[in-house]
Amino acid sequence: MGETKTADKREAPAVKSTVDFVHLHNHTHYSLLDGLQKVPAMLDWVQELGQKAVAITDHGTMSGAIEFYKEAKKRDIKPIIGMEAYVAARKHTDKNTREDRTPYHLTLLATNEIGYKNLIKLSTIACLEGFYYKPRIDRELIEKYHEGIIALTGCIGGEVGSHILADNYQSAKETAEWYSEIFGKDNYYLEMQPHIGWEPQDKVNAGLRQLSKELGLGLVVTGDAHYSKSERHYAHDILLCVQTGSTIDDPKRFKLDQDLSIYSGDELAKRFPDDLEALANTVKIAERCDLEIELGKILIPKFEVPEKYTEREYLRELVYQGAMWRYGDIPKEDISEYSEVKAKPKLPAEVVERIEYELEVVARMGYDGYFLIVADLLNWSKNNGIVCGPGRGSAAGSIVAYVTNITDLDPLKYDLLFERFLNPDRISMPDIDMDFCQSRRGEIIDYVVQQYGRANVAQIITFGKLLAKGVIRDVARVLDMPYAKADAMAKLIPDELGINLTSSYEKEPKIKELCDADPQAARVWEYALALEGLNRNAGTHAAGVVISNEPLWKKTPLFKPSGLDTLATQYNGKYVEDVDLIKFDFLGLKTLTVIEEANKLIEQRHGKRVDFITADVNDKG
Repeated sequence: MGETKTADKREAPAVKSTVDFVHLHNHTHYSLLDGLQKVPAMLDWVQELGQKAVAITDHGTMSGAIEFYKEAKKRDIKPIIGMEAYVAARKHTDKNTREDRTPYHLTLLATNEIGYKNLIKLSTIACLEGFYYKPRIDRELIEKYHEGIIALTGCIGGEVGSHILADNYQSAKETAEWYSEIFGKDNYYLEMQPHIGWEPQDKVNAGLRQLSKELGLGLVVTGDAHYSKSERHYAHDILLCVQTGSTIDDPKRFKLDQDLSIYSGDELAKRFPDDLEALANTVKIAERCDLEIELGKILIPKFEVPEKYTEREYLRELVYQGAMWRYGDIPKEDISEYSEVKAKPKLPAEVVERIEYELEVVARMGYDGYFLIVADLLNWSKNNGIVCGPGRGSAAGSIVAYVTNITDLDPLKYDLLFERFLNPDRISMPDIDMDFCQSRRGEIIDYVVQQYGRANVAQIITFGKLLAKGVIRDVARVLDMPYAKADAMAKLIPDELGINLTSSYEKEPKIKELCDADPQAARVWEYALALEGLNRNAGTHAAGVVISNEPLWKKTPLFKPSGLDTLATQYNGKYVEDVDLIKFDFLGLKTLTVIEEANKLIEQRHGKRVDFITADVNDKG
């Protein structure tokens, strides 16, 4: 959307629409500091309007796709997964001119699994190769990955719209002809928007109608929605100020004066009385979008075992060899001589019984490979002098983890329950937290990349949020509240983990007193409530890493975190497992780094190290 000068106000509809319509161009808060609506709230409003389908088309990203898909299915709304792509004026790898900084917009919608995979590929390439102010693709990539996708020309910032605004109708026509040839006439639509009375939009809509007549291309209407209800327009204005670092009273600030809410079909019919076919085309497109994503079938990466073994057989051998080290007093360097058959008679009966029980559960649940992967990572780390934690959480209850050197706590000695970790009556993924010396965590990730391939390993995205104290400060700055006053207001929020504004208001009477006495504070509070919980920025999870035997873009779109030489998923930790990926937690702990530095000093001064694993925990010194 471009900057506007005219306002467009309306009341939110109170009844379900009588005109069938599907919104095909919508931004959620995954369009960072631009989309105001969270996914559930957007879908609730669509449901209230009686609309049977809706699309998600965030700016250059697919981060919200799986949340959107699952939430829409819960409400019996047909989810249409898409993206508002940025198309480079030249090549997506060109990054040195003003032209390269201002890509065109293009709305892309997946009709089937092929289209969904192609959207993932396009989004990944845009983020990894084409990022220059925005994640960009180009015509060559569109030509290569267009199958299974319906394209709309986008807002007035699209390539066709830009040429129309520049009075270059011939270029607009040639552009539309190229795209319709690539996608096919049935898969390429000219996208009008309802900002009637705004001269640039009226001009583009008129040009699109003319192109439709000359080229025989279908018209479609979209709302380019950034929030659900029209009364949230001003809150969206504040959000844009948070994004641009400006204040609401800055006359030169970027603003969007159009109503970018989700319209009812009746309202759009009034705005487009002569374009009812364009409204009907939204339903036609929705009917053609028939994507079903299989969720929740987690595929554990294959571990490369010696030629004569299966994963199950190899894990059994490692377990019994490790048991001879942990329980049979055999030096670690000699345990390779012991097979399962040779080891069993030499081990205490309770050890063998516990091992067999756990291995049976692991095998039944299909987690042999998971244990092999984790054991390999921790043993490589320990063998390379990287300090690791002794084991944390329910995994400490596993004798299989203990004898394979994943943990250093004897579950028999401390009477720890295996069922807290893996319960055959409650199917869930194992979750072994791996703690490493913080300063060397990167080496472990490098090792994993070396073992499985760069394209098959990624960290996991995480989103910073506009949380209680922070959103108060952000909104206060936008509304030009003096810093000292804003700081004092933010400090009224109780220091409780996870607290929100509503709870704060109930727990701290001074907040109500302030808002009752000070209109500016009341205004800050009102709009802070509207923005609270929205995504603010993207980073990487402190511990989460996903590993796959195939390129990750086949399962999740990827991006490159700012300042890091690594890949990260666009789907967050809550949704990577939904798309068949398993999450491993590699947590870098300062505590382990401090312990290692202390041990180095002890070694320098006294010629020996303290082994905290073998030390007598009952020794009172």
